[in-house]
Amino acid sequence: MTLATTILLVVTLQRLGELVLARHNTARLLAKGAIEIGARHYPLLVAMHAAWLACLWIWGRDQSVDLTALSAFIVMQGVRLWVLLTLGERWTTRIIVLPGAPLVTSGPYRYFSHPNYAVVAAEIALLPLALHLPLLALVFTLLNAAVLAIRLRAEHRALSAVNARFAA
Repeated sequence: MTLATTILLVVTLQRLGELVLARHNTARLLAKGAIEIGARHYPLLVAMHAAWLACLWIWGRDQSVDLTALSAFIVMQGVRLWVLLTLGERWTTRIIVLPGAPLVTSGPYRYFSHPNYAVVAAEIALLPLALHLPLLALVFTLLNAAVLAIRLRAEHRALSAVNARFAA
């Protein structure tokens, strides 16, 4: 097994584990009265991420590995873990708003409004670069930017609406 294949296997298992965690957290939040916003664009988000990973498997599994880009990707995993630990049961891959719950302002949220999105954007570029696939990094960075534009608008509208309703 090549180093690239090992990396892709670890990332794939990580993403599958995160989907299980996200599904668990989503169910718990909905049971507490949370609401999902922007569900219509969620399949687009999933498709883009699945395509990214599939393309990495197709074109990257036998590539040599750039250790500088891989190191930066590994640093992003530490930031990803920080985000997950900070959000706890509120972390999910969907836009789930729990009315009355304060916004998280600790951990990386002290420094960035959307640290998880920043981590994902970095990962989408860094892993293909670590596998010497710059065109893949560019294509999926642009696709991710387009999906994030949709998602961020939905998230900001959701938070504004819920906060306005809660304040009334």
